[in-house]
Order: sequence, then C-alpha cells, then structure tokens
Amino acid sequence: MKIALIGYGNMGQEIEKLVREDGKHEIVSVSFDGENGLDKKGIERADVAIDFTSPEIVMDTIQTVAKLRTPLVIGTTGWYEQLDQVKKIVEKNNIGLMYGGNFSVGANLFFKIVSCASQLINHYEQYDVYGYEIHHRGKKDSPSGTARKLTEIMLQNISSKKVLQTNRLDRQIKNDELHFASLRGGTNPGKHTVIFDSLADEITLTHQAHGRRGFAEGALLAAAFIKDRKGMYHFDKLFDEGVK
Repeated sequence: MKIALIGYGNMGQEIEKLVREDGKHEIVSVSFDGENGLDKKGIERADVAIDFTSPEIVMDTIQTVAKLRTPLVIGTTGWYEQLDQVKKIVEKNNIGLMYGGNFSVGANLFFKIVSCASQLINHYEQYDVYGYEIHHRGKKDSPSGTARKLTEIMLQNISSKKVLQTNRLDRQIKNDELHFASLRGGTNPGKHTVIFDSLADEITLTHQAHGRRGFAEGALLAAAFIKDRKGMYHFDKLFDEGVK
C-alpha cells in the first residue's frame, strides 16, 4: 500500500517508523503543512492519504485531497461540527474517508467496555459518574476526541445524565450533568479515566496509552480498510466487523 502522510509531527513520524519496520507498505509522499504545503502529485500517486495535522487546516486538506480522488484517513480531531459538510465533499468526489477520535485498538476496546459498564450502571441509581483525561502539553484540542466519544457513550446509556460539562465549575454540579475534565502538561500520550462512584464503593476504568505506536497501527488498519471503498466511515466500523 502506497501512503501519503499529511502532517509530519509526532504521529506522522510514528507511522513512518512503523512502515519502515513492517516492510509491507511504502511512504510515497510527506506533506508538512496545510494547503500550501500539500504534495499534490505525491498524494495522487498514493493508495491512501493519512492526515494528522490540526483542526484549523483539516477542512482545506479534505477539500484538496478529495479533488485528487485519493482516499483519506483523518486522525485529526476538533472538526466534527463540520461532519455534514465533509460528507457532502466525500459524496461529490466519490472517495472513501475514515475518521475517528482515537485510532488505538485498545482505546476502541475501551469504548466497548465503557458502553457495557454504563448500561449496567444505569440500573443502579446510587452511582454517580464522571471522568477526566490527561494529555501532553502539545495537545491542540480539549477535550480530546477520545473524551468526546466516551462522554457520548455515557450520555447515551446513563439516563440520569443529560448535559455534558467540560469547563471549570464554580458552583455545585447538577444531578443531570456529566463532568469530564481535561488536563494538559508533561509528556503523557493519553490517559482517559471513567469513574462510577457511590457511598459504598467506586469502580474506576482507565485506558493509558504507553506511546503513539498503537495509534499508528490503527491508522494503518484504517488505511487498508478505506483504500478500496467509497463513502464516509467512523473508525469504530472496524470493530463492528471484527478487527484483528
């Protein structure tokens, strides 16, 4: 599989390192920044392009790469309010696009675990739920895409929670509010914790990434999935079909 990397930060370099190690794929293009930095000729030669850049430029990237008819994997987060617009771009240009808040296989298994736990906890009103996430100081969005996904799962499955709060609260939290906090600092590649708490006990679920390799492995799985498909898919589609 011929891959075009869009963005050459920590994730782009991790993907390149993994590609060199496994010898199954080839990096044919590296674009460093946005519209002006896109290697359009290289992207056209690729079977799939993988974007890990920033939400400020990702829409321009999607529009440009779609016109080149190259399938896309979007690992950038913080742009999901524009999903409807992206779907129209994908349909108009008849390409494949896969996106997700977290491309780690372990994190996606964690989503399934939290979903199951939330459904169970919903039967026991004595439990309150809240959570937090920690990322390195270079993380550009807050809350993380993974945190957004986790809160969607909890709000969907826990009937007592109706409103998400991610900001600082200078008041008592309301019973129907779900508070999920974000911390930024240091070098942590990603830690997400969900807590179910009662007067009797506490149940804590945590996913801690040890590095970026798991995200790179997931991005390559996504690339293999989307390269011969048309339409827009979320990364969790792989787990519905049974990823290996």
